Amino acid sequence: MTTINPYLIFNGNCEAAFLFYKSVFGGEFPYIGKFSDMPPSDDENCPPPSAADADRVMHVSLPIGGGSILMGSDSTSQSGDVVIGSNVSMSLNTESRAEADKLFNGLSAGGNVIMAMQNTFWGAYFGMFVDKFGIHWMINFDEAPQK
Repeated sequence: MTTINPYLIFNGNCEAAFLFYKSVFGGEFPYIGKFSDMPPSDDENCPPPSAADADRVMHVSLPIGGGSILMGSDSTSQSGDVVIGSNVSMSLNTESRAEADKLFNGLSAGGNVIMAMQNTFWGAYFGMFVDKFGIHWMINFDEAPQK
């Protein structure tokens, strides 16, 4: 079954925000990674992080009960600061690549694709877009489900 989780983007204070959320919800971070943790890439659209961005959070997740996961990251100098209030994406986790493609293609129709569906260094099949109504979406399929 497809699950949907909120994904929050911050302007450099993601780690502080998630430490606060953890103090309220409890639990542990199954993953927290910085931009400096990214492996080198030959993709010209994925340059190495600047020194200013290296310690920013690339991705963090915090299970908050009932199967929901609060996820987040920081913006980068390349992406620019986000506007607080419009810094939320809907993150869909699918059960198959076919489902990921179907949802991506359907929801992104008439919108703006930010990152086409592709295999990622973190082991997922992933893409991002803004739909024709201005809503930000992330579609993710994990070949090996996260524990």
